[in-house]
Amino acid sequence: QVQLVESGGGLVQAGGSLRLSCAASGSTFSSYHMAWFRQAPGKERELVAAIYWSGHSTYYADSVKGRFTISRDNAKNTMYLQMNSLKPEDTAVYYCAARLDGGSWYSPNQDGYDFWGQGTQVTVSS
Repeated sequence: QVQLVESGGGLVQAGGSLRLSCAASGSTFSSYHMAWFRQAPGKERELVAAIYWSGHSTYYADSVKGRFTISRDNAKNTMYLQMNSLKPEDTAVYYCAARLDGGSWYSPNQDGYDFWGQGTQVTVSS
């Protein structure tokens, strides 16, 4: 199995940027497709972005398309989420998740992921 640790969250003003990192350990990172989810207070956890094990394919939710960029460095066992032009509605706890290779490479549902990090808070002030 893989252990995931997120970092890089914080407080930022609207229009600002943050870069989240997800460090993986304990298993072969390139065996997993990866994703970022977020959960705002009182809302369900939602898929923000996903990336194929090799990095060759990506998916973005419409709400972040053009503002967020997902990437990964398999040599460093790390995934990233570059968040630009942040909005107050981006405020949430952000989680990284790993999905074993096989079948569809991403799922919009949290049940489709095998391992999770503990989350990092992102707060965007207006």
